[in-house]
Amino acid sequence: MYYEIKAEDTVRLPPAMLVMKLKEAVTKILREKYERRIFKEFGMVVAVDDVEVGEQGSVIPGDGGIYYSVKFNAIAFMPRINEVYQAKVREIVEFGAFTSIGPLDGLIHVSQIGNEKYSYDKKMKTLTTRRGSSLKKDDNVIAKVSTVSIKNTTSDTKIGLTMRADGLGVPRWESDKKESTKEAKKKKKEEKAGEAK
Repeated sequence: MYYEIKAEDTVRLPPAMLVMKLKEAVTKILREKYERRIFKEFGMVVAVDDVEVGEQGSVIPGDGGIYYSVKFNAIAFMPRINEVYQAKVREIVEFGAFTSIGPLDGLIHVSQIGNEKYSYDKKMKTLTTRRGSSLKKDDNVIAKVSTVSIKNTTSDTKIGLTMRADGLGVPRWESDKKESTKEAKKKKKEEKAGEAK
């Protein structure tokens, strides 16, 4: 989920940036320091905005920079267990599917795709069932967060997703289910009609 954080910090404005407008220079420093970084407490910061710079800066003897107290807002993304996301499949691998949820990636393990057994089709690069349901790259899915392990980098951060509950999965699966149910009912009706004759 995305949420807004109100934060305070002290920013060192280096001598090379003293020619810039103060707010612009401080905003640039804050964005470089926080944006696209992961913090265990509040997740990945995606934007820094509404920067307020204190009126007076401090100078430390021997240091050419000026230190300013600043207040700012940051937009962060932190997935929580049991949150449901609409995600896009980025890659299919033998053990599952990597999907994009917000600015991070999550893994839907092959055992969490659905209630049927999914097998990897190396040639087609899809995960399919005997019944014909498939999951492929660029599919839009509805998935629920099952595990979250936030670390300091995106490659170390692990988000586990599941699509096993009702209402989750690929939206076309619902229409496929309805279609197969209709066909089964029609076939049953035809069989009964044939027996009656």
